[in-house]
Amino acid sequence: MSIAIQAENISKAYQIGEFSTGTITKDIDRWWKLMRGKEDPYLKIGETNDRSKKGTSDVVWSLKDINFDIQQGDAVGIIGRNGAGKSTLLKILSRTTSPTTGSVKIKGRIASLLEVGTGFHPELTGKENIFLNGAILGMRKHEIKKHFDAIVDFSGVERYIDTPVKRYSSGMYVRLAFAVAAHLESEILIVDEVLAVGDSEFQKKCLGKMGDVSKGEGRTILFVSHNMGAIQQLCKTGIMLQNGLVKYQGTVENTIDKYMLSARAQNVEYTRRLGNRKAEFINFKLCDVNGKEQTEFFMGDDLYLHLKVKFNEKIVHADIGINIKNNMEELITHVANFDVGLLIKGEEKEIQEFFIKLENILFSPNSYYFDIAIVSGNDHYDMLDGTLPFTIIEGKNILRGSFPSHIKLFTNSKWKKNDKRISG
Repeated sequence: MSIAIQAENISKAYQIGEFSTGTITKDIDRWWKLMRGKEDPYLKIGETNDRSKKGTSDVVWSLKDINFDIQQGDAVGIIGRNGAGKSTLLKILSRTTSPTTGSVKIKGRIASLLEVGTGFHPELTGKENIFLNGAILGMRKHEIKKHFDAIVDFSGVERYIDTPVKRYSSGMYVRLAFAVAAHLESEILIVDEVLAVGDSEFQKKCLGKMGDVSKGEGRTILFVSHNMGAIQQLCKTGIMLQNGLVKYQGTVENTIDKYMLSARAQNVEYTRRLGNRKAEFINFKLCDVNGKEQTEFFMGDDLYLHLKVKFNEKIVHADIGINIKNNMEELITHVANFDVGLLIKGEEKEIQEFFIKLENILFSPNSYYFDIAIVSGNDHYDMLDGTLPFTIIEGKNILRGSFPSHIKLFTNSKWKKNDKRISG
């Protein structure tokens, strides 16, 4: 199988503040060298793209020394936190911007969907923009006509196809833009998380279409999304970016696992906290049977959750809800105090402790985490998302060789064989 995209030492620097070198002579010298394809001689050594820290340089490297090969027909998920450099990388691969250093070798035509409206002329109608995009890809008019009906049908904007796209809603824009990118004859399809603009049904439709063009037509797909379930459904391999650097490349399952663990490692207690704090969690930990904090369990083990709640005013009724989610952010199970008939109330400045035993956890081997909340109806006192990460490994008492990645929960079963001979 041949290589569709080859990235060699790609770096992208952005100047913060003044762009001038300080003199006209140096500005002309810079322009002359850049026009000849050489590096900027006046570019200062900058810093990696870590937005959490205040830098001292006026140049920031959005990407730094990116290297990878993507095989023809592969579906690759690119994941990372906001500001990791994902969109910058896609723009370089789409050739809408140039790298500061390094090079990209691409085999085949590229159709990109990077942001709402990319590649569309607002004054042209939907129909005219379809033919314009096809022409940009180098297709002849009769070739575009062959796909026209399928594009319009997929987008669902037939009624407005002769209306200038500047009058389209963002959802209509994305529908038509994706339909154009997916149906016209390009070898490589690049899609940023712009699909989040569409409704859930359309997103599902888009994922199905991308799966078809990847597996059925052998086209190469690069897909950026914060939806880990969508990434896993579509992609076979993954690239994880962090602060403009490639932190991991591998199977999509391993890449997602690394990303989720890394995201939580940067904020050990929780990834998000909401609530008015009329009552709040002041301590929370995951333990083994002896009360020792633990993050790794065998299938079939019991988990012990220890919560300490402080009531900052008198609460006559509260409920504690506990979600366990996997690294795809899929809800695996939910428990709450009312499951067992436990009533919770508290006086001002009172502290209460709760010990929850989660028995015989039979989740498939994977990484998991908790969302915990104390609420009263629609009054949210304290809500912690993405806390207490833990891992389940194959059970010492579970006699099974391997677990398919799509199996989320193991179920104990008892089998009995009828040894009596049955004639027939």
